Amino acid sequence: MSFGSAFVCALVYSLLTFIDTDCLSWQCLTRPIVVAPIVGGLLGDLHTGIIMGASLEAIFMGISAVGGSVPSDALSGTILAVAYAVTVGGADAIETGFALSLTLGTIMSTISSMLMAVWGAMTAYWEKLASECNPVKFKAIALTVAFLATLPGALIIFLGCRYGVDSLAAFISAAPAWVITGLATAGSMMTAVGFGILLSMIWSADICVFYFVGFIMAKSLGLSSLGIAVIGAAVALTVFFLEKNIVDDKKSAGTAASTNEVTSEEDFF
Repeated sequence: MSFGSAFVCALVYSLLTFIDTDCLSWQCLTRPIVVAPIVGGLLGDLHTGIIMGASLEAIFMGISAVGGSVPSDALSGTILAVAYAVTVGGADAIETGFALSLTLGTIMSTISSMLMAVWGAMTAYWEKLASECNPVKFKAIALTVAFLATLPGALIIFLGCRYGVDSLAAFISAAPAWVITGLATAGSMMTAVGFGILLSMIWSADICVFYFVGFIMAKSLGLSSLGIAVIGAAVALTVFFLEKNIVDDKKSAGTAASTNEVTSEEDFF
């Protein structure tokens, strides 16, 4: 990959991390569905970026940090996967990018965790700065340090895109056909794995019927994802308003009963 393209990928990583995490307090700008089209568009292949954004979001949506766990970094994994797919080109490159995204994101998460000790060592400085009671100075220094904190990750992204993508493409090109087939198959399975992880967290006996109905619509009736989504939205709205009406009726009945009881007591006295 050229120097300019690698620099663009590193700049996207640095700016999105700084804006989303430090300035806006995580407004989901670092999610794959946002990052992939941006990277793809800047690298000259918006179509691939959109396709990979939707699929990578499905992979990463069920992965979250719980307790002390360190999940795969969706931002870096998405940037490197899209950079690889755009550079190599073709459907096989997209599927291979899916398979590589989790691995690359996990490596970046590990490196970021190692750097946390460096930022933790600045605690005494922040306490001293806070004791000066100067909010403007504190905010300016905090934002400056926050942006500088994105540079190690940006450097890794730059080196990975500048030298790693071409090397990886050459390695995969020289690999046997069964390796390519395996990576493509693994990549196509990653979306199902992501949905499986998400489904395991929201699974409920009350809503499981909708899962099977959606499966039948897709496989037996051949409906598109958009068609199923529209039907699902209509069903969800119908259930919502039915439950709302039931709750309102119960409240009205309770209010009427209370009014009748008060009236009966007044008539008695």
